[in-house]
Amino acid sequence: MFVAVCEAGSLSAVARAMSCSQSAVSQHIKRLEREVGLALFERRPRGVVLTAAGQVLRQAATEGLGGLDAAVRRLAEMGRGEGGTVRITTGATSVRHFMSRSIVDFRRRHPDVVLEFQTGQSSRQCMETVRDHGADLAWVTIGPPIPGVEQRPVLELPWVLAVHVDDPLAARTLIRPADLAAIRHIALPEHSISRVSLETQLARWGVRPTASAGVADWDTAFLLAELGICQAIVPALPGTPEQVRLVPIAGLPPLTAGWAVRQWAALSPLAVEFAKTMTE
Repeated sequence: MFVAVCEAGSLSAVARAMSCSQSAVSQHIKRLEREVGLALFERRPRGVVLTAAGQVLRQAATEGLGGLDAAVRRLAEMGRGEGGTVRITTGATSVRHFMSRSIVDFRRRHPDVVLEFQTGQSSRQCMETVRDHGADLAWVTIGPPIPGVEQRPVLELPWVLAVHVDDPLAARTLIRPADLAAIRHIALPEHSISRVSLETQLARWGVRPTASAGVADWDTAFLLAELGICQAIVPALPGTPEQVRLVPIAGLPPLTAGWAVRQWAALSPLAVEFAKTMTE
């Protein structure tokens, strides 16, 4: 029954082919999922898609009973958190700014688990990677909905003006949006959620600062501010360089960062634990 659903991608199609009810097919699959202790399919409005655990079992099903025994042992290890891989996609700077402690804590508990990191050029690209089964988790700037992807907010990042400590603006305790019209602005990555959000909010204040530099990531913006070349409107991130002062900007709603997955209910226990470790 499991193999038939894999091939058809639909419980109802298998029910028709086997002259039984869709409920009967569903019960077979749920019983198998209870047996292995992991979700094997992601339920979609139009059919089902294999999870990582389901892919392991389907591959084994083509190898005969010997392969099935090995697969059941591997699934048991995955369920106990003793092995397997957690694939995470995020921007180039996120691992250092947000994940370093989480990685150490998770690795201490699960030394045999492989953490596979993939760098995305934008939050949308990371979410598309998750949607297309290229990763289990994506740490992203929360943005517009993408079909087939669930987004879960974790924290808010207030906007700040990053300037060199010797910059006259470094003495300010607060910056008003109107004050940003005259700065040497560093443009954030084009089409990124952070840039679109910032430009939308500034436009509401009638502010359109002229960009004197453009960057591909937040760390490069901080570097240019550290060198005193430009001033950067960026989210407040952990690990700011010592020579950079972050001045809060009044009136701009913060960015929201968090996780994006295909379906939380279909994640492996290891992926769920990593996400929880990061959140905590």
